[in-house]
Amino acid sequence: MESLNGLKRTHYCGDLRIANVGEEVVLNGWVQKKRNLGGLVFVDLRDIKGISQIIFDTNVSEEAFNKAEKLGSEYVVAVKGIVRERQSKNPNMETGDIEIEATELRVLSKSETPPIYIKDNDNVSEDLRLKYRYLDLRKPSMQRNLVLRSKVARIVRNYLTDNNFVEIETPFLIKPSPEGARDYLVPSRVNPGKFYALPQSPQLFKQLLMVSGMDRYFQIVKCFRDEDLRADRQPEFTQIDCEMSFVDEEDVMGIMEKMLQEIFKEVLDVDIQLPIQRMTYKEAMDRFGSDKPDTRFGLEFVNISDIVKDCGFGVFANAASDEKGSVRGINVKGGAEAFSKKGMKKLEEHAKLYKAKGLAWIKVTEEGIESPIAKFFSEEEMNAILTKMEATAGDLLLFIADKNAVVYDALGQLRLEVARKLDLMDKNKYNLLWVTEFPLFEKDEETGRMIAMHHPFTSPLDEDVEGLTAEDKTNLRAKAYDIVLNGYELGGGSVRISNADIQKKMFDAIGISDEEANDKFGYLLEAFKYGVPPHAGLAFGFDRLMMLLTGADNIREVIAFPKNQNAICPMTNAPGVADNDQLDELNIKLDVHDAE
Repeated sequence: MESLNGLKRTHYCGDLRIANVGEEVVLNGWVQKKRNLGGLVFVDLRDIKGISQIIFDTNVSEEAFNKAEKLGSEYVVAVKGIVRERQSKNPNMETGDIEIEATELRVLSKSETPPIYIKDNDNVSEDLRLKYRYLDLRKPSMQRNLVLRSKVARIVRNYLTDNNFVEIETPFLIKPSPEGARDYLVPSRVNPGKFYALPQSPQLFKQLLMVSGMDRYFQIVKCFRDEDLRADRQPEFTQIDCEMSFVDEEDVMGIMEKMLQEIFKEVLDVDIQLPIQRMTYKEAMDRFGSDKPDTRFGLEFVNISDIVKDCGFGVFANAASDEKGSVRGINVKGGAEAFSKKGMKKLEEHAKLYKAKGLAWIKVTEEGIESPIAKFFSEEEMNAILTKMEATAGDLLLFIADKNAVVYDALGQLRLEVARKLDLMDKNKYNLLWVTEFPLFEKDEETGRMIAMHHPFTSPLDEDVEGLTAEDKTNLRAKAYDIVLNGYELGGGSVRISNADIQKKMFDAIGISDEEANDKFGYLLEAFKYGVPPHAGLAFGFDRLMMLLTGADNIREVIAFPKNQNAICPMTNAPGVADNDQLDELNIKLDVHDAE
């Protein structure tokens, strides 16, 4: 192998244009492909900025030509040559007007045949891509994603710094605390039998920074949650984490939406209109069945419970008469022709994935009503349903009748499925939405206990504070807010409790005793004795934001070295087995049981 020996690049491969014709340049990069035409060898040379075509001609340099004949895919080379205007231009390449006539070639590193193609849309399995991630990251799309990620991080830092935020690092080795998901635990060698936890968020520390008088804090920080994975989740993920003193929710939302406006303008040249639309949690659930609704299209819920509570169709009547149930539908305008019987069956199967017992439907045609449930309704009831659903000829009406939780979930997911089938999700549309006034509590399905929906330091609405001591706390609302983009939660935050009496009532409401509170959060509660400012904050999911900005299908496309859906890194084979010497040092003896 040869060395650079002074043959350092003067330009990136993707930067050369017609204005560079006649210049002597040096390029460094990887061989994308080679074509041997006898007395000429054409090489496409690639680096992070793009591709340039190199010509090796025996009449220009026989030595360089002979070396070029032996080049293979992904060889690393240095090339010196003269920029020439191409006779046969390539409009599909940014450098398609020029080529480099090589005068010198050095082979810096050879490559075996790569196990994956270094090109976009190669249809390779994701696990193989992750196993050879260092090759996968050579693809132009992956490099663009990471370069863009770096740009967005820079925009965020500049914006927050300009708005008096101070970037402060918080610890990764912390005390385990209940925040919803499972902690990743780290054993302590010097404190046998004790464990650190990796932070699910810097929540308590950023509140302590407010107590410290730092006023405005931010951090682009790694967080860790041991939870089941999906397309927009990773065991380790990145947050844009922020906290502010002497503010309320309006202040936080106001400054953060301006940051989003700047990001979208600089990255996508998209103008975000401010203020961003606001919607309460209750309104979002009633209209879309989701606390992160995709508002790029309609298909809003219509509640027909009042019409069908005494009808002859038992499924509807029973749900409508249930205090915790309802009958709701969506009107798929023009959908009567779009879904065949087979298509309707698939929609029903989709609804059943979300615990719906079935799917009721009505097709409105020029000839009249087509529906297996039409016979159960009087003419007056049917007309009332059609009127409330604003139905006209050609429409398809879809209904779910059940407990509200099932109706919201199943009909909400059905709404999204119909939108996908009918291509209603405009990829060039960016609908941002603030969802506010979340429930303060929710019921834990496993234990049946009331738990904090956000976290136990979230402040209730002022008018709901008295309800903390009431027996029924289900209707209490929080000063919590999420920012939503096209059906994805981009971030969330809340106003924090800064009043010791309210904090005590909050702990009592979720069954945290004084002893437990002191054990889990004693250092924060102790700090609050010494003067705490009113404060609030918000954290954006940075990976999810990047996924949406790049149009990727999952967040693994915007993370350099992600885990797969089993939380495994196929490249490094992490997690691995600790050897006995390591375990002995930690005073740990393993007794591993198979998961049941």
